[in-house]
Amino acid sequence: MTSAARPLRLATTEADFEAQFKARLHWSADTDAAIEQRVAEILADVQQRGDAAVLEYTRRFDGLDAPDLQALTLQPGELKAAFDGLPAAQREALQAAAQRVRTYHEAQKKASGESWSYRDADGTLLGQKVTPLDRVGIYVPGGKAAYPSSVLMNAIPAHVAGVGEIIMVVPTPRGEKNMLVLAAAHVAGVTRAFTVGGAQAVAALAYGTATVPAVDKITGPGNAYVAAAKRRVFGTVGIDMIAGPSEILVLADGSTPPDWVAMDLFSQAEHDELAQSILLCPDAAYIDAVQEAIDRLLPAMPRAEIIAASLNGRGALIHTRDMQEACAISNRIAPEHLEVSSSEPHRWEPLLKHAGAIFLGAYTSESLGDYCAGPNHVLPTSGTARFSSPLGVYDFQKRSSLIEVSAAGAQVLGPIASVLAHGEGLQAHARAAELRLKP
Repeated sequence: MTSAARPLRLATTEADFEAQFKARLHWSADTDAAIEQRVAEILADVQQRGDAAVLEYTRRFDGLDAPDLQALTLQPGELKAAFDGLPAAQREALQAAAQRVRTYHEAQKKASGESWSYRDADGTLLGQKVTPLDRVGIYVPGGKAAYPSSVLMNAIPAHVAGVGEIIMVVPTPRGEKNMLVLAAAHVAGVTRAFTVGGAQAVAALAYGTATVPAVDKITGPGNAYVAAAKRRVFGTVGIDMIAGPSEILVLADGSTPPDWVAMDLFSQAEHDELAQSILLCPDAAYIDAVQEAIDRLLPAMPRAEIIAASLNGRGALIHTRDMQEACAISNRIAPEHLEVSSSEPHRWEPLLKHAGAIFLGAYTSESLGDYCAGPNHVLPTSGTARFSSPLGVYDFQKRSSLIEVSAAGAQVLGPIASVLAHGEGLQAHARAAELRLKP
């Protein structure tokens, strides 16, 4: 029998709202000490023994016994065969989603990923040179579920950015390969792929082995072991982010069918028990209607137990004084996914500052963004949208400053640099500038 789902009911007018609100939002990114210790051991072992360690951990954790890492390498022909073997509807959906993701990231590159420069009146050139990373690694989850959409969202912006090599790692427990994931790798232009996962895959990408090449950056979500490994290898390589549980915040004015909102709350709750689904609405009767829809729709959901655990443990239905207050609370939460389920979404959008992605209007379900709208679905979680952004083309590029000082410019900049350098006690800095000054 399916458990009932009763998200915490709150009202901003209640005296203890702040305490209950903060308690419901709390989630710590700190990893269990035992996991941290185990991950540290795995990273050190892979760094020292390379392929042999990766094979040992793959055998132990994934139940996949292979003589060498070449046997765990997915060849381009196998990826293409996976694509060709899909039903036509799946092939067409993958290609359509990939094209939309590619088009969006090409526009993003044009807007924010190009080099630029200008010259001062004295002829000094200043600017920025944007270049792609040479090689990146993308981690694709493959344990509890398989995510071909994550392949598209990680590999396509890297490809658009101009990354030379895209190395994919994906666990295949007991050797079970997901054909959609392999097909997505073919569509997205993955260069090389390995059927390894966990902390050992992160270590192989970060340090390199005889078979797995070392990369410059690792992106993509994973379990607690993967997150801990990414945190530890940061500095040796770049990483995208440390992702927490999935989140959705629905900002509703009561004009959207309650069933739609209930299902949107389910769409994140079904990920796992720690996912968070919150509704903010100034209409108490509408909140009642959404709760009724939750009660009615939940029993038919295949992942009903996970949804119920998520909504009971971390979900909330919050009655606000008005939509303005709802927007202010949303900014405090800074959610991963923010749905503005309103008849006037563009009225409220200017008030919303912090969110990984903002979905405007009743017809814009978060799930469309997950798969095929075009913007990236790898988003900041746990309030980090206050200071970080979705995965994008810019994550696969780096910027170098361009400086070319003319002879005339050196006469202007030299005295300034000299004064500041002497002030810092760095005489060689000052002298280097002074030598270029004309008598």
